[in-house]
Amino acid sequence: MTSNASLMRRTTDLALGYLDSLEGRPVAATAGRDGLLADLGGPLPEAGVDALEVVEDLARAADPGLVASGGPRYFGFVIGGSLPAALAADWLTSAWDQNAGLFAAGPAASVAEEVIGAWLIDLLQLPSGTSFGLTTGCQMAHFSCLAAARHAVLDRAGWDVEERGLFGAPEIDVVIGTEAHATIHTALQFLGLGRARVIAVDSDDQGRMRLDMLARDLPDGSRPVIVCLQAGNVNTGAFDPLGDAIDLVRSRCPNAWVHIDGAFGLWAAASPRLSHLVTGHEGADSWASDGHKWLNVPYDCGYAFVRDPEAHAAALSPKSAAYLVYGTAERDEFRWVPEFSRRARGFPTYAALRSLGRSGVADLIDRCCRLAVRMADGLRAAGEGVEVLNDVVLDQVLVRFRGPGGADTDAYTRDVIKRVQDDGTCWLSGTTWHGMAAMRISVVNWATTGDDIDRSLAAILRAARG
Repeated sequence: MTSNASLMRRTTDLALGYLDSLEGRPVAATAGRDGLLADLGGPLPEAGVDALEVVEDLARAADPGLVASGGPRYFGFVIGGSLPAALAADWLTSAWDQNAGLFAAGPAASVAEEVIGAWLIDLLQLPSGTSFGLTTGCQMAHFSCLAAARHAVLDRAGWDVEERGLFGAPEIDVVIGTEAHATIHTALQFLGLGRARVIAVDSDDQGRMRLDMLARDLPDGSRPVIVCLQAGNVNTGAFDPLGDAIDLVRSRCPNAWVHIDGAFGLWAAASPRLSHLVTGHEGADSWASDGHKWLNVPYDCGYAFVRDPEAHAAALSPKSAAYLVYGTAERDEFRWVPEFSRRARGFPTYAALRSLGRSGVADLIDRCCRLAVRMADGLRAAGEGVEVLNDVVLDQVLVRFRGPGGADTDAYTRDVIKRVQDDGTCWLSGTTWHGMAAMRISVVNWATTGDDIDRSLAAILRAARG
């Protein structure tokens, strides 16, 4: 039987071997479902297998199905890599195996969250006294924030939704932009507010909510109101007019709750050069963001921030149980997120923030944005047949390709995307933008350099030229 120390040393070697391969390996996975199932599947063994054999077999069988999303030329889905300090802290997190739901179950995990919450609120320029929770990602951050919103607007209408549910409750008007991310719709689905009952406000050609349309469509406030704004459109990176929209909502519906989807765009607040993009964001009631996007911490980590801690805790705190030991001054993490037992995801965020510092976070954001501009400029310089569709204000580049001889542009663009993915130099995703097929390039990895952009640009243009 392999000793624990030998197993961990070998596992470290395998992990380091993978990390060392990121620079040269194809970015896309090289195996599909059938091949992976053949290597990983089969009947459950009758007798147990030695741990070292299990780990070595897993590393070998899984390797062809791994996407090099931690590498410097992965530009898909706004997925960042893992900062070295954050990855190392994540390894420790697994070894420590703390239940980060209750102070009594893991004091260090609780205090680490308390520290990073204060750091993030300061870094993202949110109001003093804001509460926070660490979720699996932005999906559950939206759920947490909008649960607090549901509690607050119904409480103001004299309804206790946690005790009485939604049966017989006052109806809530939910206002979103037509370009709202799917996770907003899903959070509304989870919370019983419905995906199809929203008031969808028209957006402009960059995906920004139109202020004049918000003024036209905003309810009169006679019923509870929740308004969802966006900091960073997932296709273009564009920002809703946050400050002006919040002012309009406050003047029309004083009891409304304003939530901001800042999955990646909220990080602009950490950059002196880009913070103008979120002007007025501090006037909202809640904000959601991702750690595994632009902060480059390992999966999984999202952040939910709520201006009103009482509404936040009321919406998410479970009923007490006799066997639990609750903190007083101490932070019991389960009061702020949907999960009770959960991973101590605060440790990697702590390591990421401490390794970067305030100036390092700003530099990470700024550098990625400059590299996105470099990619867009290179694509534009390619001349006729390549069209950059968006104003590159952040990290997103949206591009379309016209084929030779009058070929269908949508079909040709999708074909170029497939050829780039198959080439392996880089990986990027496709999207549909205002009814058109487009390539979407997201630059959010700490390790990406100008050389990575140039190599990827060359691969894209090779694919575009067939």
